[in-house]
Amino acid sequence: MLKSLHIGHYASTPEAFRTLVQFFEAIGFERVAAHKDSDRRSAVLSSPLALLSINALAPQYSPEVVERLKDVAKLLVVEVTNPDDVFSIAQRMKLNVFSDSGWSTGQRSFMIELPDEIMVSVRGKPESPPAATEGKLDASDKRFALVVSRFNSFITERLLAGALDGLRRMGASDGQAHVVRVPGAFEIPSTARTLAETKKYDAIICIGCLLRGDTAHYDVIVNEVTRGIGQSAQETGVPHAFGVLTCDTLEQAIDRAGLKMGNKGFEAALAAAEMANLKRAVVGRSSSVVGKSEAKNRKARRSSNTKSKH
Repeated sequence: MLKSLHIGHYASTPEAFRTLVQFFEAIGFERVAAHKDSDRRSAVLSSPLALLSINALAPQYSPEVVERLKDVAKLLVVEVTNPDDVFSIAQRMKLNVFSDSGWSTGQRSFMIELPDEIMVSVRGKPESPPAATEGKLDASDKRFALVVSRFNSFITERLLAGALDGLRRMGASDGQAHVVRVPGAFEIPSTARTLAETKKYDAIICIGCLLRGDTAHYDVIVNEVTRGIGQSAQETGVPHAFGVLTCDTLEQAIDRAGLKMGNKGFEAALAAAEMANLKRAVVGRSSSVVGKSEAKNRKARRSSNTKSKH
């Protein structure tokens, strides 16, 4: 009885061998056997499912494709989950692509010419991403606390301006943003936690700037600030946006405070609004599911009690 099917090919040149192996590994084939000189002379590749295809030449094939398919041993049919990615790989490798078309079912089909006149027929239907719950970039009905470090204020003030600009662009008024200043970045986590525990704010935006110096002070502070902000967000349940720059040089900080790298304060404001809306969406949906489940349980209990009385 048939146990396996192994189709072999001897590449005509080392360059052809490398191109063939590179292409098939790029689209998802895996090496299942190798020896010490496999990178130069031999590679055994495997796919999750192998099929033997026997076909008649279709009338829609162009003459150039028909000519290349005379030797059926040089035809490989590959079914993929995202043909668009394979098409991009072929383009990057500067391989010839033929008969690119879409089927009535929504599938895409095309052929790629590899070295040694090997033709690969690629077909597949692009996968649609699953539905996802996302937070809207809307700050019109939210309250935000912005904890800003005074240390390196020539940078943090630019970050603060960017964050406030971001909130305004998302519909927030000045009264919805409460700015709290602290001496340095080390004080940001405790202040952020205090504000979060008041339950007055939908999100906390943490803004600071740390520049590497000649001592270990920078590493100690960076670790503590990062850990503290993350811990505050997890334990209070209030989203915290991380707008603390941790840079090696002043030039890097300036670039991230409004120049070529954008304004990280602005980005933190966007993240804060999105996470605040995402929390509301998730909690609201969870409450709805719990409510329906509880109503169903109450109905079942009433039915059980009625039956027991009879």
